[in-house]
Amino acid sequence: MTATKDDIIAAIDVPAALGLLSRLPVPVDGDAATARGARAAWAWPVAGLIIAGLAGAVGTLALWLGVPPGLAAALVLTTQIVVTGAMHEDGLADSADGLWGGWSVERRLEIMKDSRIGAYGVIALVLGLLIRWQALTLIADHGALWPALLALGAGSRAAMVVVMGTVPPARPSGLSRNVGQPPAPTIWLAVAIAVVAGALTLGSATVVVAIVVGLIGLVWARIAKAKIGGQTGDILGSTQNLTEIAGLLTLSALWGLG
Repeated sequence: MTATKDDIIAAIDVPAALGLLSRLPVPVDGDAATARGARAAWAWPVAGLIIAGLAGAVGTLALWLGVPPGLAAALVLTTQIVVTGAMHEDGLADSADGLWGGWSVERRLEIMKDSRIGAYGVIALVLGLLIRWQALTLIADHGALWPALLALGAGSRAAMVVVMGTVPPARPSGLSRNVGQPPAPTIWLAVAIAVVAGALTLGSATVVVAIVVGLIGLVWARIAKAKIGGQTGDILGSTQNLTEIAGLLTLSALWGLG
């Protein structure tokens, strides 16, 4: 049986997505991945599912061993951060510092590129982690850790693809500009993967979660466009964090947790 073009593309794009969005030791054909560019972004939700699966496995094992839900949630968070190299948390901190720490577009972009963290970044990180931990604790206690992690693992990465494809790069050079923007078919495929993942895990709750995630992504994209003229890698990373938080809060409310 010969490999089809779609098989070849999937074989390139999924490892490339994992290589970009995680620290997993996945062999990646660098030349092929570079040639694919932003067209490979459809696979980001797939990478999100794999990352979420690893975190879910750790959380489930912890709960099975009798670890309290709060500690299991902390282990889930730790796994997510270790597997991704904290790249999304770094994007959230840099975005908070830059967007609200500078008075001009140039200064905001300069702050976002700085490796040091400021007060806005620290506050965003602490609040973001606290909210995620509390929501995951309630969801783990509710016995719905897997559905929440898988649906939002895919959905939050699909939100990144949408922002990347609909908001122009803020810098005249850099990774975002060089990679390009995902074309419409790539965006729709990423969204479709996330919606299917949500439907299979969350059922009817997918509709509400998708609306909330979409609105948060839209608002964040408009803020980035207004303050720095577009998106950067940090904006995309923070999009993942913010939409995941929004999704976790939505599920906690829908399921009446508290």
